[in-house]
Amino acid sequence: MSDSPAGLVLPEPDDEARARLPDDDLDEVAASVSDQIEGFLVTLREVADDGRPELGVAHLLLGVSQLIFAGGRLGALADVVPEERFEPDPGFDPDADLLREKLATMLGSSDEYLEIFDPYDASGELVTMRISDDLAHVATQLAHGLQHASVGRFREALWWWQFSYLSSWGSTASAALRALVSLVSHDRFDVRRPTVIDAEDQLLAELVGRAVRDDPSGL
Repeated sequence: MSDSPAGLVLPEPDDEARARLPDDDLDEVAASVSDQIEGFLVTLREVADDGRPELGVAHLLLGVSQLIFAGGRLGALADVVPEERFEPDPGFDPDADLLREKLATMLGSSDEYLEIFDPYDASGELVTMRISDDLAHVATQLAHGLQHASVGRFREALWWWQFSYLSSWGSTASAALRALVSLVSHDRFDVRRPTVIDAEDQLLAELVGRAVRDDPSGL
């Protein structure tokens, strides 16, 4: 099977081994997933254009979480069988380089994180990843399916989103979500906030310091 989205040869359907939803139900799922994907891509562009990490990280956390919910529906769905044997060529995929650069600039040093390449690999190999790369990759995969949906090939779009979720963007989005959760957690908990005990300690230190200044001999 080719790595290029256009011209992919689809696997032979095994109708006896699959429980397929009625066409009307699949169309409803396709419409719902399409709306969620469009919403995610809009959020991604707005966050990248705004460029403020204090708002952007929280919006990315919410957006990726919602996207993974949509992906879970795709993963749980029985194999979608498109109407045509070969995927029609939707044209060139959108260029996500500018989006990637804007996200990288917004995230700064927080962009890079460590991830286990394969959780079922006993070696537990760690790889360095970037949230900006991950989200740009996911956006490209999702936009490819939207190109099919935009010309009415909803079954083709649904097949592509399901296939690419299981083979590519599902694990990438999940890794990015873990990184974003960790980033928000560090932001919330790493800074030691003043407490009542801290205030009492500070007051005691000030009183001791004042006493020493008033009576340097300590008598």
